[in-house]
Amino acid sequence: MSDEWDSVTKIGKAVRPGGGAIRPTVARTQAEINAARRAGAIIGTEKKYATGNQVQSTDGQRLTKVDRENDVAPPKKVDQNVGKAMSKARLAKEPPMTQKDLATKVNEKPSVINDYESGRAVPNQQVLAKLERALGVKLRGKDIGSPLGPAKKK
Repeated sequence: MSDEWDSVTKIGKAVRPGGGAIRPTVARTQAEINAARRAGAIIGTEKKYATGNQVQSTDGQRLTKVDRENDVAPPKKVDQNVGKAMSKARLAKEPPMTQKDLATKVNEKPSVINDYESGRAVPNQQVLAKLERALGVKLRGKDIGSPLGPAKKK
């Protein structure tokens, strides 16, 4: 009976030899990795590359590439007719507007206007609505490039 009261149960760091947490061993050569495999140790490998002072993993790059390859349907781009109608309406203004002027007017970056006119942009209905109002031509639906009708009355 007295043995039960005198026994001590140790929990945590004190139980492990060395009293500390188990730290992984870093193998720097292929021979060290093979020796660890033969010994039956758990092995995890990670390739890294250095850029300047930073060391980065290449796993993220691989995952991104795999995601791009597995796209079921890539996002649709703006039709070429929309870009042509935009540039035609922009240049028909008096005085002719530059892409930068149009971007300032609709509160977007000039690169966004350039992407829409060249057909590289993914269509955003809010941006297209702002462009329609600024240029006065339809850029969505049927009759792309036709003059925008008068504002609807309530």
